[in-house]
This record gives sequence, C-alpha cells and structure tokens, in this order.
Amino acid sequence: MQKKAFTLIELLIVIVIMGVIYTLAINNFDKLKDKSKNLSLTNLKEYLTSQKYKKDAEFMCFNRCLECSLFIDGEKTKDIDSFLDQDIKRYRYDFNYGYVEVENKVYFNEKDVEQDVCFSYKVDKNGVGEQLLIEYKNKFYDFSEYFEGVKVYNSLDEVTEQKEKLIEEVKR
Repeated sequence: MQKKAFTLIELLIVIVIMGVIYTLAINNFDKLKDKSKNLSLTNLKEYLTSQKYKKDAEFMCFNRCLECSLFIDGEKTKDIDSFLDQDIKRYRYDFNYGYVEVENKVYFNEKDVEQDVCFSYKVDKNGVGEQLLIEYKNKFYDFSEYFEGVKVYNSLDEVTEQKEKLIEEVKR
C-alpha cells in the first residue's frame, strides 16, 4: 500500500495563502471597526446611517467644536475626535428667502447643564438626514439629498443655481 501525503511545497503554498487571507481580513476588520477615525463632512451622513439605531443617530460638537460625540436614540454613546472648528455655519433652504442660517440647538447634558452646541447633524430611523447646507473652510456641503451622498460646492451661488435647476425640473 502506498501512503499519500502533501509535499513540503504544497504545505508552504497553503500556509502563504492562509497568511495573505488572514492579513487582508484583519486589515478590513480594523477599517470596519472604527470608521470615526476618518470622519469628515463628506462622509458624516454615511457614518451616521451605518450605526445601529431605532429612532435616530446624531453627531454633535460642543465647546467651540473642540469636543464631538455620537448620540444613538438620544443617548451619548461615543466621543469622537473633532474635525471641525467654530467657523462652521448651517443653512436651510427657504423658497422665499433662499438659504437662511440655522441657529444651533440647545442641549442639556446628563447633569442637566446647558452645553454650547457648535454643530449638530441628525439622521432619522429611515436614514434621511436633516436638509442642510454646511459652510466650512470656503466649501459648501449640501446635505439636502435624501438618499445620495453629500455634494460639495465652491460657492453659495453655485449651490443656489443647482437648487433653482432642481426646482425648475420639479415644476415641469
């Protein structure tokens, strides 16, 4: 009777393949593990909708945007490294007046002390976010698309022109 076995070369090839697969899996797992490390205005909406929540997910920054946190269903769940500063502005589109600046919300922490909210953005249980235009560092981030990503513009005129085109299309 002849014994069959793997050769040394075959075993080494299997070990190398397993090592490559293991390395790729660990790297992808680390990326999935904490997406907040590379958080920015362009992927904020995507980050919030990727969270597990029943009611809503909200990103809020306090203390002149030096401290930011993630809130799931109204409960603070995680502190996030801030990528903003106090120069950020939020606008909402009004058919009569165009873009109107939105005041920041009032927030009371767990000790019932009012905190200065520099910025906030929320998505609801359906993944629909607030319909806002964010001005930050001479760029305009349009969060008004329901199911698409954030669009970035260089001027308020450019955003207004796009909004007016959309309104004309809807009217037809």
